[in-house]
Amino acid sequence: MTAAQDATDRVSPSSQPWLHQHGGGEIQKFGTVKQFPVGLSYDARMYAGEMLNRTLADTQILYALYKKSHWNVRGATFYQLHLLLDKHADEQLALVDAIAERIQSLGAVAVGDPRHAAELSSIPRPPDGVEQVPAMLSRLLDAHERILIDAHKAAAKSAELGDDGTNDLLVSQVIRTGELQCWFLAEHLVDTPLVRI
Repeated sequence: MTAAQDATDRVSPSSQPWLHQHGGGEIQKFGTVKQFPVGLSYDARMYAGEMLNRTLADTQILYALYKKSHWNVRGATFYQLHLLLDKHADEQLALVDAIAERIQSLGAVAVGDPRHAAELSSIPRPPDGVEQVPAMLSRLLDAHERILIDAHKAAAKSAELGDDGTNDLLVSQVIRTGELQCWFLAEHLVDTPLVRI
């Protein structure tokens, strides 16, 4: 094949995928924000990008903890918890997408690789094996509380910076979903017997 034929083949339509592409490197570094016409200052968008990426990393880890618990739950309340934990996991996954899209809409770069998320997360790693249900639920509640404490602080700071969109996301989705899920989990830790003798 001549160079001219090769050039012609590259511009004419083809169903052959261009495989093994690596590009010229990153086009935007993690931890930066590009200028977007969203009516927010650089400082507000930079703060939101950093804070939301920490929230995103923690939420990705919480989602994974929910799935681990869903798969490994044991005991008399297996069926109810198995379903509840999967429902909560789905809700956390929806939050992951909402948070990531907010980050992108501010001109920042959302953390997407689970290994990178684990590096950024404040949530401690669980044991590799199966824990007893109370320990499993307590671990989930601890993760929620870490996210909620940070989300309350970040919502207040976002409001102060005039970032109503980030404030709304944190309050109406992250905080409200987290608080509701905490309620459902905590009630499973009330020490009441299943039967009375």
